[in-house]
Amino acid sequence: MSDLTRREWNKLALGAAAASAWPFASSAAGKPNSKIKGVQIGAQSYSFRDRSLDEAIKAMVEIGLSSCELYSGHVEPKDLNREDRRHWRLTTPISYFMLIGEKFKKAGIDLYAFNYSFKDDFTDEEIKRGFDMARALGAQVITASANVNTAKRIDVYAKQFKVRVGMHNHSNIRPNEFATAEDFAKAMEGNSEYICINLDIGHFTAANFDAVDYLTKHHDRIVTLHIKDRKRNQGDNVPFGEGDTPIKPVLELLMKNKWKIPANIEYEYKGADTVSEVKRCYEYCKKALGA
Repeated sequence: MSDLTRREWNKLALGAAAASAWPFASSAAGKPNSKIKGVQIGAQSYSFRDRSLDEAIKAMVEIGLSSCELYSGHVEPKDLNREDRRHWRLTTPISYFMLIGEKFKKAGIDLYAFNYSFKDDFTDEEIKRGFDMARALGAQVITASANVNTAKRIDVYAKQFKVRVGMHNHSNIRPNEFATAEDFAKAMEGNSEYICINLDIGHFTAANFDAVDYLTKHHDRIVTLHIKDRKRNQGDNVPFGEGDTPIKPVLELLMKNKWKIPANIEYEYKGADTVSEVKRCYEYCKKALGA
């Protein structure tokens, strides 16, 4: 991690003091707990993309979610062009990310993963900076909608920082993007054990693959799951229980085998209020686990 300047440390101290008075910080008694029968249910904060970071954290506390995969859009400014975004990433004080990590701690939410999507046009410095950010946030892993060809460059820093990077799949099968089992295999081949998988079971199903079979065979390389419901044959995102995604069998596999893979709700279908819909998704997951 980059050294902090005296000014950055002062800002950090002021921010920590402010966070301690945060209106929705959880008490020890009121700390959220969304580990259901040993299965950690959480949220990809992209689910709350219609609101600010503070509002997203407040929503997670309200719903009772105790684990988060942090969407980079909740961290970085919106509407930056490519060069300005690179400049922001490389020059923003590392204390900024530490303060965000403090907000999650105060709210009683484990910031388990940081979503930072490495692409072919990233400089090496920009790739490394993602690991600096994750460490400052307190995240254990990074998830990335990356390009397949970037895996070898990512692995250099994954090994250096000893941080696992889960490659995220979408449903459209395209060159140099993650969608198939072969795409994951290509990224992991010849690289270290730190190049891993962030399996989106909804997208995997929409691309007509078997998420239960893949999880069973590759659970040791899967660092997080995205839980959403979609129909096969590139079908739409739909409310949980209305599509073809095997949400219940996947959660039951985690429970039965005690696999420590967070299952993160990613709300993407068209619903009503974001908070009520994510809560509905969470209730579906609890019911699927018999809670």
